Amino acid sequence: MLATGAAGGAGAFSNVKGAYGSGTALGAVAAGEGATAVLALVLLGLTMLGQSSPRVVRIGLWALPAAAAVMAAMAAPDAARTVIYAVTPMGMCVSAEGMAFLARRIVVHTDGWDAEAEHRAAAVVRSLAFHRARAANHPDARVRKSSERTSWRLARKVGTGDASLGSRLLDVQRERLTTGADVALADMFAVAVTPERHAVTAPVTPALPSGPEPQTPPAPAAVEADTVTVPRDGEGTQVSALTPEAVGKGVTPVTLAEVATVAGVPTPLPAEALSDAQLVVVLRHLRYSADPPLSYRQAVTAFRDAGFVGGEQRIRTAWGTLMAQEESAP
Repeated sequence: MLATGAAGGAGAFSNVKGAYGSGTALGAVAAGEGATAVLALVLLGLTMLGQSSPRVVRIGLWALPAAAAVMAAMAAPDAARTVIYAVTPMGMCVSAEGMAFLARRIVVHTDGWDAEAEHRAAAVVRSLAFHRARAANHPDARVRKSSERTSWRLARKVGTGDASLGSRLLDVQRERLTTGADVALADMFAVAVTPERHAVTAPVTPALPSGPEPQTPPAPAAVEADTVTVPRDGEGTQVSALTPEAVGKGVTPVTLAEVATVAGVPTPLPAEALSDAQLVVVLRHLRYSADPPLSYRQAVTAFRDAGFVGGEQRIRTAWGTLMAQEESAP
C-alpha cells in the first residue's frame, strides 16, 4: 500500500514537471498526494484508537486526489496521455483507503466492535427519532408526510453493517428455536394422564313386580363423590332428579395448598422463589386445573399469569419431572 501511494506521487510529480516545471510539480504533489497522506495517517490513528473518523477526513481522501487528477489531466500534451495523467494520482487515494480499511478490520477482530458502524448506527437512530417525532407532532401536514416517508427510508438502514447486532440477533433466534423445539418435542412425546375423577352413578330404577304402580317413587342411587350437595326445591323438600349441573357445582376442586400438603412441601406463593419440588407442585396443579389437562406451553402461560417466578430452564426441568411421574404412576 505504501509502495502504491509512493508510485502514484512520483508519477504525478513527473507528469506535472514536464508541463509546469519542478517547483510547480512539487507543490502540486504536496497539495494532492501529500495532503492525502496526512489525512490517511489521521484516519489510521483514529481507527487504531477505536474512534470514528470525521466526515471531512473521508471526503478529503477522495477530493484531494481528484483535484490532483484534474490538474494532471490538464497538463497532458495530448488526449491519449490525459487518461494516464488523471488516473495516476488516484493511487494515493486507494492506498489511504486500503490502510484505513485494514486497520478498522484489525480493530474489529481484536476488540469485537466497530467504531465506524456504531457511529453510523447512532446517526441513523437519532435521525429516525427526530423524523418520527416530527411526523407525529409537527403542525404542517406536508412536513409530517415528508418526515413519515423519511423515517421509513431510515428504518431500512438501522443495523446495517453492525456485526455485533447480527450476532446477538442470531443468538436470540437460536434460543427461540431451541425453546420451540423443546416444547414441540415435549408436547409430542409426553403421555397425557388424566387424573382419576369420582364417577357419578346414574339413578337405577329397580325392577317392579307386576301389579299396580307403587305410590312412592324409589330413592335415588348413591353418588360416589367426595362432597355432593343435593339441591332442594322452594318448599324445602329434596329434589328427586339429580342433574349433572347440580353434581358439578357440588364437587369442591382441589386447591394448590392441598396439593402442596400431599407433596409435603410449603404452599407455593406468587412472586416468591420456589424450590424444585414446589415448581412441580405448581405445574401439577395448573396442568389439571382444566379438562383436558394443559400442555407445556399452556401451563407456562398460566404459570406466568398467576404471578409465579422461575427460570425457563428450571420450569422445563420441573415439567420433565412431572411427566416422568405421570408415566411411572399406575
